[in-house]
This record gives sequence, C-alpha cells and structure tokens, in this order.
Amino acid sequence: MSKRIVLNEISYHGEGSRYEIITEIKKRNFKKALLVTDKDLIKFGVAKLIEDVLNEAKIPYQIYDNVKANPTIKNVQLGVDLYKNSDADFIIALGGGSAIDTAKGIGIIANNPEHYDVRSLEGAVDTAKRSVTIIALPTTAGTAAEVTINYVITDENKKKKMVCVDPNDIPAVAIIDPELMYSMPKGLTAATGMDALTHAIESFITPGAWDMSDMFEIKAIELIHKHLKDAVEKPKDKVAREGMALAQYIAGMGFSNVGLGIVHSMAHPLGAFYDTPHGVANALLLPYIMKYNADSIAAPKYKDIAKAMGVEGTETMSIEEGVTAAINAVRELSLSINIPQRLNEIGIKKEDIPALAIAAFNDVCTGGNPRPTSIKDIEGLYDEAF
Repeated sequence: MSKRIVLNEISYHGEGSRYEIITEIKKRNFKKALLVTDKDLIKFGVAKLIEDVLNEAKIPYQIYDNVKANPTIKNVQLGVDLYKNSDADFIIALGGGSAIDTAKGIGIIANNPEHYDVRSLEGAVDTAKRSVTIIALPTTAGTAAEVTINYVITDENKKKKMVCVDPNDIPAVAIIDPELMYSMPKGLTAATGMDALTHAIESFITPGAWDMSDMFEIKAIELIHKHLKDAVEKPKDKVAREGMALAQYIAGMGFSNVGLGIVHSMAHPLGAFYDTPHGVANALLLPYIMKYNADSIAAPKYKDIAKAMGVEGTETMSIEEGVTAAINAVRELSLSINIPQRLNEIGIKKEDIPALAIAAFNDVCTGGNPRPTSIKDIEGLYDEAF
C-alpha cells in the first residue's frame, strides 16, 4: 500500500528568516502581494515586521485584515474579491491558523472560482488547479497551517466548522521565524502549544500512522515537553520560542498526511457554536479522549508518548502503566500552564451537548480515530469533560 507525504516546496526556519520572502518573490518574478493578516497583528506591530521587509525591497502590497478567529465564509469571499481587484499575483499569509486558513481559501477560490460558495470545498475535495502561490509566516506555535493540506472555515448559518482537505491548498513557501511569535501573550502561547501537542499525539495513534509520520510526531512531542512551559513563562526566551516553532511545524508535517481523531472532531463544534479558541478546546479535551482511545489498538504507543514527555522507566512499564503515565504527563503539562480542565469553565452549555455530539460525529476527523466511536460515545465524552 502506497503512502503519501505532501510538504511545502520549500521552508525556511530560524530568527530573521522572514527576509527570505524577498528571495522567493524575486525567484518567482512576482509583482504585488495581498498580505492576509488580522487587525491585532497590525495593532501590535507584528505585521510591520513584514511590511518593512516588503517596503525595503520596494515590493508593492495590499493588506487584507478582515480575518477573525474561526474565519467565516464571508471572510474568505471578501478576500477573494479584494485579491481579484488588487492586481496582486501572490499571497503572503501572516498570522495563526485563522489568517493562514483564510489565505488558503482565498488562494484556492481565486484559481477555482466555481467554488466561490466555499461550502463546496468541505471535505476531501480535489480542486482542478493549485492555489495561488502562498508564502505563509506563522505567528503562533500551534496550528502548523503553513505546512498542512487542511484549512477550516466556519459556516455561521449552520454553526458548523467545515474542514477542507486539498493538497492544492498547501502554501508553496513556509517561513517559520520565531521572532514573529515573541508578542504572543501567555494564554495564547499555552493554548497553541497544546494544540501542537494534540496534533502530534492524535496523528501518532491514528490508524494511518506509519514510520515516517511517527518519526515526526515523537520528535514534536519531545520538543513540546522540553520547551512549552518556558515559552509560556518566558515569552522572550529565544531557545523556547525556536523550539516551539520547530515542534509545531514538525507536528504538522505528520498530521497533515495521516490525519487526526475525535479531539479535533469534538473541538470544531465548540468553535462553531461558541467561538471557543481552537487551541483551548483541543487542550481541554485531549486527556479525556486519550483515556477513551486507550481502549484500542493504539494502547501500546502510549508508552512512547510517555517517554517523549519525559517519563522515566517506560521500558519496564506494562501497557496499562504506559497509558496512565502518558495521560498523567499530558494533564500535568496542561495544568502547569493554566489550561482550563472543564467545559463549564469556558462557557459551554450542557443542553447543547447532544447537538455538539452530532456535529462532532459528522466531522471529517472522526474517521481517523483509533477507536471506532458513536454519537452516544461522543456525548458521553462531552459529559465527562463538562
């Protein structure tokens, strides 16, 4: 059986790597950029770091900052309209998953206008043409949107997060410059870091995992265990920021190609119903669902997770002991960086759980879960986490 790995054409890593934008623009003979970002990154001066690079090289650009957390169909459509009217010939995506996902939607539709409705892109869709060239620069260490073939857009009318999976949407260039992440507040650093850990763990235990994806995910777990707490507590710690920047990218290299599970399936409706930040939803749900998934063929891999999380003596542990050690290590890290542990702490309403469970069961990520599940099981997991 063949295995597929889809990655960026090229990626740059390390402090100051944002200047490689000009290398890529000149190499590709581009003329004008649409810079997709959000208002907060403009407000706090992060976007200026990219504008300075473009201005110094005299590269014209137009800014699209109508990006929100959990981006919507309308956000994408407005961006498509602006791209078409701006004379831009490529896209620079600057931000977390929301900005990069919005840019992916714009880039795909710009070259595949038959999908302007956005809804027709939900699921695994093989579009006819590759996206407009995207140069993606993440400002958070979590989503790995810059290296994935996935993007998530919210249908506000249906209160639904649409997961779109298409190899044509992957940014051609990823630039992972940890200097762009220094302004992340503690809460966002914690949530996005746990999002990266969720990616690594879910894709490590998904049935589609194999040697190459396992290699990525174990290394990502090791790096997150080593660097996340320092990145939260010491925002300007260069070693911690660079470690987390690399960890989340490596995790993305794996999960983009082998899939995720019901942590993401259950997190997506929380974003659609309540606008819950995606990283917070994943982080909160992860230990509960790790426990649920331990009753599956994935159980032996929990010892590897525990070892990567710094637990000693895993070689002599039983499978059951490895399961307990892995879950405890994840929960301890989560608690140490003040992640909420219960759904009622983040405003989830108990009466919504049946509807949330149906939406989660129908999510595209459910098929990647190592343990077959049901709406009833998912409802029970929401209740347990409530």
